[in-house]
Amino acid sequence: MSYDSKTWEVVIGLEVHCQLLTQTKIFSGAATAYGAAPNTQADAVTLGLPGVLPVLNKTALEYAVKFGLAVDAQIAQRCVFARKHYFYPDLPKGYQISQYELPIVHHGHLDIEIDGGVKRIGITRAHLEEDAGKSLHEGYSKQTGIDLNRAGTPLIEIVSEPDIRSAAEAVAYLKKLHQLVVYLGVCDGNMQEGSFRCDANVSVRRRGETKFGTRTETKNVNSFRYVEKAIEFEIERQIDVIESGGKVVQETRLFNPDSGETRSMRSKEDANDYRYFPDPDLLPVVVTTADIERIRATMPELPQAKKERFIAQYGLPAYDAGVLTGEQALAEYYEAVVATSNGDAKTCANWVITDLLGALNKLGKDISASPISAARLAGLIARIADKTISGKIAKEVFEAMLAGEGDADTIIKAKGLVQITDESAIVKAIEDVMAKNPQQVADYRGGKDKLFGFFVGQAMKATQGKANPDALNRLLKEKLAG
Repeated sequence: MSYDSKTWEVVIGLEVHCQLLTQTKIFSGAATAYGAAPNTQADAVTLGLPGVLPVLNKTALEYAVKFGLAVDAQIAQRCVFARKHYFYPDLPKGYQISQYELPIVHHGHLDIEIDGGVKRIGITRAHLEEDAGKSLHEGYSKQTGIDLNRAGTPLIEIVSEPDIRSAAEAVAYLKKLHQLVVYLGVCDGNMQEGSFRCDANVSVRRRGETKFGTRTETKNVNSFRYVEKAIEFEIERQIDVIESGGKVVQETRLFNPDSGETRSMRSKEDANDYRYFPDPDLLPVVVTTADIERIRATMPELPQAKKERFIAQYGLPAYDAGVLTGEQALAEYYEAVVATSNGDAKTCANWVITDLLGALNKLGKDISASPISAARLAGLIARIADKTISGKIAKEVFEAMLAGEGDADTIIKAKGLVQITDESAIVKAIEDVMAKNPQQVADYRGGKDKLFGFFVGQAMKATQGKANPDALNRLLKEKLAG
């Protein structure tokens, strides 16, 4: 941030398009699978052919309600679909079926953690609508290809209040929202495939002003990093325009990730430009209290609640609990490790966060593709807990497990890594080390306490790292004391 935050205030609102994880489109039975050959999933309803009628996808409606419950919003018990008119080649009907005056979800909120505190971001509305198709430009000479497979895919558009005051807050909000919809199972969250994408509305005003500045909308940004860069660029650009005596123009802009800049796309439409009116082919949707409670009963444990439970149930620090509940699959993995390892919860957390996630990051894999199952990691921790191996030896076993050499017990047996707990054997190793290093013994007894680490290292080397560390330290102190 290079602008003067004492002079300027940033006002940001985000519109997030979240593709719902349904098997079929919002108003027809056409498939929604990603990656199919172009236009193979465009049926008569998608194409808007004469005589076809849309039929609402019940699952899409239920997913929208589920999201609304998760953000503590009001669920409209009567909502209406409208036609939003605009022309694009990838919108065959010439209008998009959306919701306008009566959305399914309204007046919710999402709490984000920022700068060591918690800030509440209001959610104005979340409405159901159909997605448009895609215009393809690469590989075409002076032509545009149209793929209508995505047209008609169900979306919820989640519109925040203009409560966000920095690019960092915007990213924190987006990450929290992304985590939530994936936890709920209503969206796969794949930003590369466009399943979760953001339009950023940005304006600036001088500190103390109450009226919002003129906003611009940067469309279809599909990565957290790009959203941050687009907002930061737009803040600087708008301030430069105003300080140079110009006026910011309300418009739609596009972000270029290669240059890190936004550019003008078209003047920004207002609601009246879209000529909204209720879709005559779709009846108003009625959602009863019983429907809402039935859907509420299917809700999973949400991320914040899970984090708080991990802190209370497992005694974990907030940081550890936050990492482990970042993904539902990771939280499930961790709980499976704790349940079967006989190790304490904090030790299990350390192994999952530091060792496993560190290794997966190097391999470019997520937890679902881990080469070490929860049961096998639990088996390794169990061998540390029952003192079969030391923590140091466990690192060696872990690397072998990562390489696919088997479970902990198999590797420990094959490599002869069982920890030495026989104190007489440890004493003999200590005495041999002391006999070989008489000067160091004399120096230690003369007050050079730091030499203790030297003796530990030599004794461990003598036992091939197999000596029980606790017993080794205790017996070494006794022997060196004379």
